[in-house]
Amino acid sequence: MTTAAAYALSTPDGRFEKTSIERRELGPHDVLIDIKYAGICHSDIHTARNEWHRTSYPCIPGHEIAGVVAGVGTAVTRHKVGDRVGVGCMVDSCGKCGSCLAGEEQYCTGGGTMTYNTRVSEEFQPGGTTYGGYSTQVVVTENFVLAIPEGIGLDVAAPLLCAGITLYSPLRHWNAGPGKQVAIIGMGGLGHIGVKIAAALGAEVTVLSQSLGKQEDGRRFGAQHYYATSDEQTFKDLRGRFDLIINTVSANLPIDNYMRLLNLDGTLVILGLPDKPLSVQPFTLANFRRSLAGSMIGGIAQTQEMLNFCAEHGIGADIEVISADGIDAAYERVLASDVRYRFVIDAATM
Repeated sequence: MTTAAAYALSTPDGRFEKTSIERRELGPHDVLIDIKYAGICHSDIHTARNEWHRTSYPCIPGHEIAGVVAGVGTAVTRHKVGDRVGVGCMVDSCGKCGSCLAGEEQYCTGGGTMTYNTRVSEEFQPGGTTYGGYSTQVVVTENFVLAIPEGIGLDVAAPLLCAGITLYSPLRHWNAGPGKQVAIIGMGGLGHIGVKIAAALGAEVTVLSQSLGKQEDGRRFGAQHYYATSDEQTFKDLRGRFDLIINTVSANLPIDNYMRLLNLDGTLVILGLPDKPLSVQPFTLANFRRSLAGSMIGGIAQTQEMLNFCAEHGIGADIEVISADGIDAAYERVLASDVRYRFVIDAATM
């Protein structure tokens, strides 16, 4: 087995502390990765603080992992030592259910394994729970290891493994592209990447943000339009405008107001996960045949497609690199919306 340094949380209200963990011995199809960078996702905070009420401790979050292959099992064919690679939100799935066979492993019904905080066998991960990327090394089966193209720096690529695919998947599924009016609600860690990808796909992109404070950034990322949702006139001026609206924020928004911004057959896709049920009037849906949908990340093949697309179009996250001893402070700043636009941990500081 491999011993790796890591930063773990022992209680929901505690602070991250340095520790050592064991990674499993390399099996025939396993890849050992030296982690270089790990992005901080809001899901990390939800899990670390047990806000979804299913966290096992010690908790080592991190599912935006970029690094270099340090070792491979005897049967590995997809990767070799020295390759630039990434790991996202999943490290295994059943491989047999309809979702897996369709390349949609993120919707595995037979027992998908998340990168951290999933109960597993001791053989899969010593300790019986998956540990994430806030560590120096990880062992992952080759089918869940992504190739990071040379056109993207490992630091700016790390957030693409969750935030990037979370936006790319619905934009592709609902056919964002030339001739389509696309709105992104919120321009934080998720939203800013969504703007970049939607613009690169050829859509006409509008940002719907609480204020105009990030307007200059939004236009730099590729948005043609930027509106403040704190201004009631916005909802009057934009009524019936959009083919697709992507909601990246986790707040309990007045969804009816946003649904009315959709055109005929338009869809509003929920990515952010608020803590209370959403409410929408049936007539708002029936009028103009509108749809309200949800989306998660994408499958492994689509995640690789996303990375290749981002490399081709020069897309990476806008990041602030931090040392491992700054994780707690970074969490507080995320909650205060004080980051533009994604924190990334330098694993060398562990």
